[in-house]
Amino acid sequence: MNKKDLIQYVSEVAGVKKTDATKAIDAVFRGIEGSLLNKEDCQFLGFGSFKIRKRAARTGRNPRTGETLKIKESFSVGFIPSKNLKEGLNK
Repeated sequence: MNKKDLIQYVSEVAGVKKTDATKAIDAVFRGIEGSLLNKEDCQFLGFGSFKIRKRAARTGRNPRTGETLKIKESFSVGFIPSKNLKEGLNK
């Protein structure tokens, strides 16, 4: 499913125009993005959680030259499915 498919689905299920569904979905995505950019986790009961993961600075190696490199600390986002979602996937 992509964003276009999600808009179509929300429009049909909620009985609203596609433009209204687009606005609602865009607002949800902006809310999640804003929260994550503020280093806050997002939890949605019955669905799952988006968690900020910190990767510590480390030493790496260039595979082509073998040269040692310093890799800076970075952040990424991980998704942890809810118990119900996880069980549904494994039926």
